[in-house]
Amino acid sequence: MAKRRTKIPRSKNQSIGDETLVDLVEARDSASGFFEKNQKAVVGIAGLIALLFVGYVLYKYFYQDKRAVNAKEMIFKAEQQFRRDSFALALENPGANFEGFLDIIDNYNGTPTANLAKYYAGVCYLNLGDYDSAIEYLENYNEAGEITPTMKYGALGDAYSELSTPNYEKALSNYKKAAYGPENNLLSPYYLEKYAMLSQMQGNTDEAQKAFKTIKEKYPNSAEGLVVDKYLR
Repeated sequence: MAKRRTKIPRSKNQSIGDETLVDLVEARDSASGFFEKNQKAVVGIAGLIALLFVGYVLYKYFYQDKRAVNAKEMIFKAEQQFRRDSFALALENPGANFEGFLDIIDNYNGTPTANLAKYYAGVCYLNLGDYDSAIEYLENYNEAGEITPTMKYGALGDAYSELSTPNYEKALSNYKKAAYGPENNLLSPYYLEKYAMLSQMQGNTDEAQKAFKTIKEKYPNSAEGLVVDKYLR
């Protein structure tokens, strides 16, 4: 147990400044003594902090950034096959020694491109009829921007509604996120209609009518807006 420091008595002629000076000197001597007793530990901790910082810089700029660049280069052919609707090839064998979405996810984990590949993989599986795999990859995709969240939740709505035992509750939840998410003149009315139709099929007429009216009011010139009157009551 540390000894309590005895306060030095102050004489009548001793100023407060003198007492402060004594305290400062004692504090300096105490700090100096602590460093001398724990010099190795202090130096070791400082060295560890410096080592961690250098390690982070090397990892960030020489390893992680290089992987991110490589991933961007490798996804090119898979994206090309995706645009051609060659979903199986895009997943595993896009050709020309490029990697498919699944390899990119495994080999470049933690990069933005690997994250994007999860979305692509989910949509590929959706189109191939493997709805469980579609859900797995789409759920693990961290959406970014304004359009991809809408597309992610819309695709999840499709996947949940197409399961061998459809999960309409999950499908409605995701369609609603897509429909009422960031506004987009093409995607928003499309998913509003899907949400409305499924709500109506599930017996929720009020929610369906609300979605149909939103199409009518906000997107009257969309493909869905041009035919929405036949659903309104």
